[in-house]
Amino acid sequence: MPLGSEDALLARLTRHFPTGHPSLLLGRGDDCAVLRSGGPFCVSADLFLEDVHFRRRYFTPQEAGYKALAVNLSDLAACGARPTAFTLCLGLPPDVDDDWLEGFFEGMGRLAAQQRMVLAGGDLARADKIHVSITVWGDASGPGGFLARGGSMPGDSLFVIGSLGLARVGLAVLEAEGRAALDAWPAACAAHLTPAPQIDAGLTLARAGVNGRPPTLMDVSDGLARDLPRLLGGTAEHGGLGAEIVLPEGLLHPEVVRHARLRRLSPVGQAFLGGEDYALLGACAPDLLPALHAALPGMNTIGTVTATGRVCCNGEPVPENAGFDHFAHPA
Repeated sequence: MPLGSEDALLARLTRHFPTGHPSLLLGRGDDCAVLRSGGPFCVSADLFLEDVHFRRRYFTPQEAGYKALAVNLSDLAACGARPTAFTLCLGLPPDVDDDWLEGFFEGMGRLAAQQRMVLAGGDLARADKIHVSITVWGDASGPGGFLARGGSMPGDSLFVIGSLGLARVGLAVLEAEGRAALDAWPAACAAHLTPAPQIDAGLTLARAGVNGRPPTLMDVSDGLARDLPRLLGGTAEHGGLGAEIVLPEGLLHPEVVRHARLRRLSPVGQAFLGGEDYALLGACAPDLLPALHAALPGMNTIGTVTATGRVCCNGEPVPENAGFDHFAHPA
């Protein structure tokens, strides 16, 4: 069924996204939304573009809607913020029908409801392909405040929460086989199609900084190889810190290991390159580790911050600018 008028699309939105929320003084339907905030709040924005970030041939509409919001929530998790609200700007091509849009809103609305978020506003327009732009707000006024990159010190312990390299496998097999890949690679496909933002872990890490130096934190979206220097603040050429990473094969998901071995590649190397993992990567003082491991069973220590300016993984130096770059790797 073809799409109706803009008013009909807005009415469909209202069926999936309630208009009221404790964080809103003024919601959708006016020129601006007005947010209530008792303290600092975190803001992040992401694009989610057809044939750049997702393909309709193997994403269901529900998965596309879910992931478009989930990647933004991962940024809030990395700041230790509790999600509160978001805006949605949506460009739609003529071949998108009513059923696809219903599924898209359903998947996004389900995740928004899980996180108790409100859709505060946005915009609709025609486009050549599906173009999604989301801005999210999160409350960072808890007892630990917000977390950030930078501020690590030599000797700090590096940790990760979430799988490394699994979404990379999912992308590879979905590109090669379409949705038939879900049979042999269910975990990898799920990691790419419906990544789980680590909101609860981010909130726990934010609380951990109340009585001492807080952890540093970021989410891993372009691969550990590229994002780790960002956490540390650059490499030797830029006067930054370095890292010694110890990443045993046993820490990796079996599907990462199996996929790499089938292609005669290094499982650890593929996991370190990664991409779209949406895991959390952080560093903290070593004496904070026992409490964090107790509070976060899924956390794994993967190395140590150094003063060398070099990043090494299992004793081997990592080439600079490894990992994903939108402009060095065109769609």
